[in-house]
Amino acid sequence: MKILLVDDEELQLIRLTDEVKKVLPIETIIYSFLNPLEALSKVKSIKLDIAFLDIEMPGINGINLAKELKKINPTINIIFVTAYNSYALDAYKLHASGYLTKPVSASKIKEELELLRHPISLKEEKKLQIKCFGNFEIFYKGEPLKFSYQKSKEVFAYLVDREGSLINVNELNAVLWEEDHKSYLRNLIADIQQTLKAIDCSDVLIKKHNGCAIDVSKVDCDAYKYKENDPDAIRMYRGEYMIQYPWAIFKD
Repeated sequence: MKILLVDDEELQLIRLTDEVKKVLPIETIIYSFLNPLEALSKVKSIKLDIAFLDIEMPGINGINLAKELKKINPTINIIFVTAYNSYALDAYKLHASGYLTKPVSASKIKEELELLRHPISLKEEKKLQIKCFGNFEIFYKGEPLKFSYQKSKEVFAYLVDREGSLINVNELNAVLWEEDHKSYLRNLIADIQQTLKAIDCSDVLIKKHNGCAIDVSKVDCDAYKYKENDPDAIRMYRGEYMIQYPWAIFKD
């Protein structure tokens, strides 16, 4: 999601930016400008989803800036932010998506976003994509996730396979080895924790005294989608599931 913020008063722009960040997903790209003409010049080639525009600004006011932005992208959602109510009619004529009076607040922004003229998804995208069909793989920002230990990936795979169930160290040890490797296993779990923490995904792993689990709500997984009858996931399944691991059996 790409958002434009324009206000010629620096403190107002800072406040608007802070309040918008409280509401929108962390992956949202925000372009903020004090100069409306500079904003128009810089975003001409960017497909914006929403623009929060102050109205009274030098050079070009918010109403005219909105008109120019709509020429570039007719489906952009315009939300005017102003200290005055006298522009409401002009905003209505422009088919604006919202109208906020200063000082803005996260709760008011959220109300406007829920009533956008051109709806967009405000759900936060899941950071980890997990591929179980074929070879097991974990992706972060399109790149395979690398652990310090190769075996850590298999531990993670088993937790994914168990779909959020809390798994204790004894069970993990029995699945992965015939001999006792619980001390090494604890190092692998610590490796998973550190790797996820480094990419701001610590909440994916649920760690408790007697075991650990995956928070299934925090990941995008083809096997989970398959069980929800997602048509794309169903098409992707070719009868192969985590084929590099002998313990893996897909139960659909």
